[in-house]
Amino acid sequence: MIITRTPFRVSFCGGGTDLRSYYQHEVGAVVSATINKYIYITVNRLTRYFEHAISLKYSQTELVNSVEEVRHPIIREALKLTGVMDRVEIASMADIPSGTGLGSSSAYAVSLLHALHTFKGEAVSAKKLAEEACNIEIETLKDPIGKQDQFIAAYGGICHIRFNPDENVFVDPVICPLETKKALQNNLMIFYTGITRRAGDILEVQKAETVKKLEVLRAMKDLCADLIETLRTSRSLNDFGEILHQGWLLKKSLVQEISNDTINDYYEKARSAGAIGGKLLGAGGGGFLLFYVEPQNQNSVRQALSTLPELPFQFEPQGSKVIYISD
Repeated sequence: MIITRTPFRVSFCGGGTDLRSYYQHEVGAVVSATINKYIYITVNRLTRYFEHAISLKYSQTELVNSVEEVRHPIIREALKLTGVMDRVEIASMADIPSGTGLGSSSAYAVSLLHALHTFKGEAVSAKKLAEEACNIEIETLKDPIGKQDQFIAAYGGICHIRFNPDENVFVDPVICPLETKKALQNNLMIFYTGITRRAGDILEVQKAETVKKLEVLRAMKDLCADLIETLRTSRSLNDFGEILHQGWLLKKSLVQEISNDTINDYYEKARSAGAIGGKLLGAGGGGFLLFYVEPQNQNSVRQALSTLPELPFQFEPQGSKVIYISD
C-alpha cells in the first residue's frame, strides 16, 4: 500500500499568465504558496480474490476490469501513463472540496501520479510529476487551464514560477527572512464563500480574451516582482496587501465571470473592516477569499464576514510526498 499527500495552494499574483494563450507571446509568472490542506491518495494492490481488476473510490465508486472502462478522466490517463493496468485499488480523501479555487484538480493529478510511480517502485522528481500532470490535464484531456497548480503542488513552499514560450517552466523558492514569513502568515485570512464552480468554464472565456487583455495580464505578472521584493527586503508588509488589491482589480477586469455582486460585496465589507487587500483564489466565480489584514483589524473583518466560515491555515514548506509505504 502507498499513501501520498499533496498540498493545496494559494496564488498571490500573476494568475492567468500561466495559460499557453499568454506565455506563447511572452514569459508568464506567478507567485504561489502551498498550505497545510491536502489531498491524500491511497494505492493498494488487489489480490486475485477480488472480482474486479480495478477498484476506484472517490466521490463515486467504480469497479471495472480494464483501464479503458474507467470513467474518471485523470485516473484513466494516469493509469495509462504509468502503465498500471490492473489489480489496483485507488482511493482519495481531501481536506477541502473541489471547485473552490485551491488547485484541487491538479493536486489530485500530482498526488495520483506520485502514488502510481511509487507503486511501481519508481522514484520520481517534482519536475517530472508536474510535467506529467500538465500533460494529462492540458494536452490529453484538453482542460483550458494553466500550469501553476501542477508545479506548486509538486514543489511546495512559496515559489516564483515562470512559464516560457518554449514550454520550459522555472521554479524558484522565494527567499525571505523567517520572521517575515511568519508575519505574512499571521496577517493572511481565508474565508469560504460557499460557492463552488468549474474553473475550466471561466478559464475558457479568459483564454479566448487573452490577446485583447495582454496589457492587463502583463501588469498582473509585473506585480510578482513587487511582491517578491516586499518579502525579500522585509519592508512594510502592508505593501503585500496593496499588491493583492491591485492584482484583484486587474483580475476582475479580465472577464465578467471572475466576480459577481455577492463576491464584490464580501470584498468591500472586508476592506471597510480593515483588510488592506485581497483576492478571490483560483479562476474566480466562487471558492475562497484571501485577505491581508493587520492583527488589530482581524476581529473586525471576522465580524464583517460572520456568515462565511474562516479557514485557519499555515504555509506548507513541502510539495507532494509519500507518507506511507507497506508491502
